[in-house]
Amino acid sequence: MVTAVTSVREARAGDVPAVAAVHARAWRSAYADLLDAGTLAALAPAALEGAWRAAITSPPSPRHAVLVALSDDLVVGFAAVAPSEDADAGEGDGELVALAVDPLHQRAGHGSRLLSAATDRLREDGFTAVAAWAPGPDTPRRAFLASAGLVEDGATRAYAGQDLTEVRYAAALPETGA
Repeated sequence: MVTAVTSVREARAGDVPAVAAVHARAWRSAYADLLDAGTLAALAPAALEGAWRAAITSPPSPRHAVLVALSDDLVVGFAAVAPSEDADAGEGDGELVALAVDPLHQRAGHGSRLLSAATDRLREDGFTAVAAWAPGPDTPRRAFLASAGLVEDGATRAYAGQDLTEVRYAAALPETGA
């Protein structure tokens, strides 16, 4: 039996098309019943590449990062982290801005590896807490965040242009070695 080699690393410019494709497939699969038809139609890899290219090759600050999960050499997922822009968040709060795994590669530990690497990156960048948002009806994402120790903190926000509310999950980031 041949086992795939799995890893997580910082995204590179050459990863942009794969990240955009994973984004499109993951969101179309997870949110087909939550997002309107126009939003779903706009989830084409080519339409997403520009934003991912900017995020990967010229992030707004050194504290913004995109990580990719690999199965052998294939990009199967990604996570993006940044300083929190939420007015309720503290100065030491980082945010898991995005985390997605290709539907064909889910339930293989890639999401957990990405979340672990993302929180490690936030901690290395001096953040003391992490927050992540999940659509209210997205039970699997909410269960994933809760299973990783993030707790729903009562904050909500409307998802841009949609009749959809997101809920925030948060956790303290223990110091290295704690």
